[in-house]
Amino acid sequence: MATATTANATQARPMTPEERKVIFASSLGTVFEWYDFYLYGSLAALIARHFFAGLDPTSAYIFALLAFAAGFLVRPFGAIFFGRLGDMIGRKYTFLVTILIMGASTFIVGLLPGYASIGIAAPIILIALRLLQGLALGGEYGGAATYVAEHAPNGKRGAYTAWIQTTATLGLFLSLLVILGVRTAMGEKDFGDWGWRIPFLVSIILLAISVWIRLAMNESPAFQKMKAEGKTSKAPLAESFGQWKNLKIVILALVGLTAGQAVVWYTGQFYALFFLGTIAKVDPTTANLMIAASLIIGTPFFIVFGALSDKVGRKPIIMAGCLLAALTYFTVFPMLFKAANPALVEAQAKAKVTVTADPKECSFQGSPIARDIDFRSSCDIAKRALTQSYIPYANVAGTGPATISIGDKVINVPSAQLNDARNAFAPDSAKAIAEFRKTLGETAKANGLTTPADPAKMDKVMMMAILVYLVILVTMVYGPIAAMLVEMFPTRIRYTSMSLPYHVGNGWFGGLLPTTAFAMVAATGDIFYGLWYPVIIAAATFVIGMIFVRETKDVDIYAKD
Repeated sequence: MATATTANATQARPMTPEERKVIFASSLGTVFEWYDFYLYGSLAALIARHFFAGLDPTSAYIFALLAFAAGFLVRPFGAIFFGRLGDMIGRKYTFLVTILIMGASTFIVGLLPGYASIGIAAPIILIALRLLQGLALGGEYGGAATYVAEHAPNGKRGAYTAWIQTTATLGLFLSLLVILGVRTAMGEKDFGDWGWRIPFLVSIILLAISVWIRLAMNESPAFQKMKAEGKTSKAPLAESFGQWKNLKIVILALVGLTAGQAVVWYTGQFYALFFLGTIAKVDPTTANLMIAASLIIGTPFFIVFGALSDKVGRKPIIMAGCLLAALTYFTVFPMLFKAANPALVEAQAKAKVTVTADPKECSFQGSPIARDIDFRSSCDIAKRALTQSYIPYANVAGTGPATISIGDKVINVPSAQLNDARNAFAPDSAKAIAEFRKTLGETAKANGLTTPADPAKMDKVMMMAILVYLVILVTMVYGPIAAMLVEMFPTRIRYTSMSLPYHVGNGWFGGLLPTTAFAMVAATGDIFYGLWYPVIIAAATFVIGMIFVRETKDVDIYAKD
C-alpha cells in the first residue's frame, strides 16, 4: 500500500473546469454502461418467456436469472484482461474499448430472434452476449474510478470518486425509467410481445454519445507521469497477484470490503425490487416506480458519504453500512411486506400452509437447472407448486404420499411417471398433477394466499421510508469504496489490482444474490430465508474489515512502493 502523508488531508480547493469535465465524462459514460447491463435484469421475466420458452415457467425464469448472473461471473476476467491493458497502455483507451463492447452487445440483444424463431441458438447467443457485457463491465469500473481518482486533488478523492459511485444506481434508474415509459406508451401486451426490445435498441444512441465524450478526454496525469518516467508495469498481473505484499491486500479488499458492499448494494436495489414484485405481489409498474423514487431520494447520499469519508475516513462509513444491514434486514423486509400487502400478510397468518412428506422423497427445490419433470415424487410436486406461487410453507416429516394442509383443508398430492420418451409426464400423471394444481390454486385463492397488493391499501409512506433506508445503506457502503480501493494500491498496478476484488465481490458475491436468494426461498418455503445470504456476508465483511483493513484516506496515491 502507498504511504500516508499529512499533506493530503489539507489541500482542499475548488474544482477546476478540467476536473468537472473528467468527472462528468467518466460518470456519464459509466451511467450508460450500467444502463445497458441492468436492462437485462429489469426485463428478466420477459427474456425468460422469449429466449427460454422450451422450459417450464419456473425453470425458464431461473435460467434467465442465471444468464443475468453469467454477466457477473465473467466480470473478474474482464477486470484482469482490461486492467492489465489499462496499467500497460493507459486508462483512457482501455475504457473506450469497454464501452464499445458493452453498447454493441446490448444493441444486438434488441435484434436477436427468440426461441420460437431460431430455437436453442437464441439462448446460446443471448448468453454469449451477456458474457461480452460482463467482460466489458469488468474493465469499465476500475478504469473510470482510477481515472477520476488520479485527477482528484488531495483531500477530495472521496467526494470526486463518489460521482462514479452514483453511476450504477443512475444506470439502474435510467433503465427502469425507459422501460416504464415504453411500457406505458405501448401497453402491456405490445410491450410483452416486442416492445421490450426498444430499450435495448435505444442503447445505440447512448453508445454514440459515450464514445464521442470519451474520445475528447485526456489520459490521467498520474499515468502520463509514470509513462514519461518509464515506470509502467510490464507485467501487472504478476505484480498484482504473484507478489504476496500486493496479493494479501487484494484478498483483504475482497473479503473485508467489496463482498459486504456488494450484497448490501444488490439487496437494497435488486432484491428489494424482486421482493416487491414476487413475494409481496405488487404490480410491476408500482414496484418499479417506488424503487425509482427511492433511488432519486437516496442517490445524493453517495456524494454525501463520499465527501464525509474525506473527513472521517472511508472505513468507518463502509463498516457501519455493513453492520446496519446485517442487524436490520430481518426487521425491515417483513415491515416492507406488511406495508405493501397487508391482506396477504393477514392471510398467511390465518391460513398456515404445511407440507407433510417423507423427507427422503424431497429434493432440493432451488436447483437452477431443474425442470418440472425432474420433480416426480409427491413431496417435490407439492413444494414445486407452492414455490411457483410464492406461497410460504412449513415442513412436517411424515410417511406415505405428501399432503398439503391449508388451514383446515388437506390436499393429497400425486406422484408422477414419465412418458416413454422420458421428456414429459405420462398422460395419467399429467392429468393428476393438473387436477392437483387446480385444487391447490382454488384453495390458496379462497384463503387469500394469492392476493395481489391493493394500491389503495398500501402504506406507501412506510414503503418509501423502508426503500429509502435500504438505498441509504447502499450509499454508505458504496459511496466511499472507489476512493478506498484506489488508495490501497500503487499507480503502476492500480487498475489491475483494484478491479479484481471489486468485480469478484460485486460480480460473484453480489451478482449471484438474486439467483441464490430465490433458490434459498424455493428450497425452504420461507419467504425471508434468502436474506440470510446478504446478512451473513455483510456480517463477515464487518468483522474482517474492522480487524484487518487499514484506513486509507490520508494515503499519498503517488508515493513509490
